Amino acid sequence: MFDQMKCFIALVEARSFTKAAENLNMSQSSLSQKIKNLAVSNNLTLLTHHGRSFELTRAGEYFYQHSKNIVDDVEKLVAETKLIEKEDNGIYTLRIGYLRKFGTQDYLRTVNEFSKKYPDVEIQIASGSYQQLFEMIQNDQIDINFSDSRQDLSDRYQNQYLATADYMVAVSTKSFLNYSNKIDTTDLVDLPCILVAGVDDFESERTYYREILGIASPFKVVKSFGEAQMLAAAGQGYYICNRRTAKQIDPTINKTLQLFNHQNRLVEKYYTYWKKNNSGYYIESFSQMLKDMF
Repeated sequence: MFDQMKCFIALVEARSFTKAAENLNMSQSSLSQKIKNLAVSNNLTLLTHHGRSFELTRAGEYFYQHSKNIVDDVEKLVAETKLIEKEDNGIYTLRIGYLRKFGTQDYLRTVNEFSKKYPDVEIQIASGSYQQLFEMIQNDQIDINFSDSRQDLSDRYQNQYLATADYMVAVSTKSFLNYSNKIDTTDLVDLPCILVAGVDDFESERTYYREILGIASPFKVVKSFGEAQMLAAAGQGYYICNRRTAKQIDPTINKTLQLFNHQNRLVEKYYTYWKKNNSGYYIESFSQMLKDMF
């Protein structure tokens, strides 16, 4: 019943079976079956369907509001119980997520400063792709996550804005000699875009580059930034970074140009976020220290 309630809440908030299933990391057919079983087993009519869309019945609206309160209370209860258990054991562990493709030292310096200020707090760092880290915080495997804003910000999480950085393109110093400091996606269509991605996040990265950034180039996939820099230096493509991560690039090998899409400036926004029912002093302190570092 509790799992069905969570599915119903996700469906109402997403306003779409497809989007809700994606947010829950499950198939649309499984979600549909759970919603159907919820209604049938309790003899309730919660939704009225109109083609591919739906509307909440008055009973459905009531069930949604009170289910949300119940789920929030249960999640808060579990989080507080875990905190008491940690305190009884005399150890507090802060589990933080780190975006695998983020290449600057800001995060490392924040961890170092936090450890100095709170030496009794144990820190566990999980590195992964956007989707991996989002699933980990959903499943209470990490307490706080660091990411950019490619996923919609949810009101179930506390979201703290950190910084905005212009998207940049790294190319060979011998390429685009007539371009002084900026370039448009339309100028890059004939050159491969070097994508740093693993098997687990290639599709999501490609979709983001195509649909959000407007990259029309063919893709060439590599596993590391070092390999991306070498290919770019050899004139075999370009790779996308931002003004912060571009500081790691050797300017004698590759040059960077600010990226535009049809004359529109492209930017990347960074956030930390954590579940509202898991908010606490150490989580908020780490987030604020990271913000100050940025």
